[in-house]
Amino acid sequence: MKTTRSDANDLFIALAHPLRRQILRAALADDSEISPRELALNLDQPLSRLSYHVRVLSGCGALELVRTKQVRGSTQHFYRSVLDAPWAKLALETHEGSPGDSKA
Repeated sequence: MKTTRSDANDLFIALAHPLRRQILRAALADDSEISPRELALNLDQPLSRLSYHVRVLSGCGALELVRTKQVRGSTQHFYRSVLDAPWAKLALETHEGSPGDSKA
């Protein structure tokens, strides 16, 4: 997949948020599909907050929706990482609290 300049800028901006980096690390570590609900439990965050950030990451092409499932009257979404930009993967290797990594 060829990344356009606009796509790269969107991804760069999305990766500025520490929770989004955590989401991508979790998605890349498992290397399978994961739902915002599972991420919320794993990262100890409210589901509404995680869902918002997953949508942002999906919008910039870092995550893709792979399937949906009906669960008790609602729809659960499952995503997987499709992050292929080498610079973005390198950015994810930087751990929170390291020099140059934002705490904002």
